[in-house]
Amino acid sequence: MNRRSFLRSAALTAAALAIDPVRAFSAPGEPARASVAPEGLQLKFYPYELKLRHSFNLARSQRTTTPDVLCTITLDGVTGYGEASMPPYLGESTESVMAFLSKLDLSQFKDPFRIEEIHDYMESVAADNRAAKAAVDIALHDLTGKIMNQPWHKIWGLNPEKCPCTSYTIGIDTEDVVRQKVNEASPYKVLKVKMGLDNDRQTIDVIRSMTRVPLCVDVNQGWTDRQYALDMCHWLKELGCLFVEQPFDKTALDDTAWLTQHSPLPIIADEFLQRLPDVHRAAQAYSGINIKLMKSTGMHEAYQMATLARAMGLKVMLGCMTETSCAVTAAAQLSPLADFADLDGNLLIANDCFDGLKIKDGRITLPSRPGIGVVPVEV
Repeated sequence: MNRRSFLRSAALTAAALAIDPVRAFSAPGEPARASVAPEGLQLKFYPYELKLRHSFNLARSQRTTTPDVLCTITLDGVTGYGEASMPPYLGESTESVMAFLSKLDLSQFKDPFRIEEIHDYMESVAADNRAAKAAVDIALHDLTGKIMNQPWHKIWGLNPEKCPCTSYTIGIDTEDVVRQKVNEASPYKVLKVKMGLDNDRQTIDVIRSMTRVPLCVDVNQGWTDRQYALDMCHWLKELGCLFVEQPFDKTALDDTAWLTQHSPLPIIADEFLQRLPDVHRAAQAYSGINIKLMKSTGMHEAYQMATLARAMGLKVMLGCMTETSCAVTAAAQLSPLADFADLDGNLLIANDCFDGLKIKDGRITLPSRPGIGVVPVEV
């Protein structure tokens, strides 16, 4: 399926919803109902390369594009949208995602609300493939939310007024490019700075010469010495830093636990944390967790991870990869549960093909549209 067909399908769906919002509800006083097509769920997908506005530089990698796969799930004329984004470290690719999705027979499912059962089915088809499963999960949530004619934050009982500010990411780069990025980030109230190389202090000094907004830093496993890391945490605390994300290699649990015990800043797990069982393990060494849909297999498990982490007293952060507004807005439906948010992946690409969440005065503003709240747009 190409992008033009994808958008044409979206337009037809939008027109149908404008006439009759999926016949999701019956007359007042009667229970809600939805018609179900006998052919079951219909899955379509196609590749879509994301083009970054700037080279994305981390402690261990660099790239200018990110492979992506967009998908739709349709039932009874209603379409839900999903997405799989595959930065290199996840170990997935366009080819692996397309291969996994090609193996799925979702037409056997007549009821899209059986999300738990559909996840069990996907696990039985193949292990891992987390981003591919997230694409299906996001599309299912979009579809079911449209059938209920409600956005998912409302279905979960979350208050959209409690959405946090999102950070804007400043990647590792030259001083001139860092200055340019800081200027571009002027509407945002928090900056997320990528670190982990020899010029960490110089980068922070450049940013602090231009703005005093709060910072958070993501080391992407780039530090190796615990005393150096602790010294940096004290220095960053004095400069208005909120937390430090994944300072050491994900296998260095002893060093991480030591740093968490002594650091004046919260230490947040990212690469260490993948899915729900990892939350208990993270609590042994970290102050909080960064939940990303592409790691958690989607919204279903991400919600479980967030509620478990809060119950365990861990800080909750919602993050994303470089993604379109489809996956970023899906993650944002959970943001009232979060202490911190880094949902700027759609802002870092030049070819976003969806309209979704908005950032107003630095804060996440959720759309009121049903499902995950996005509509496709021409690029």
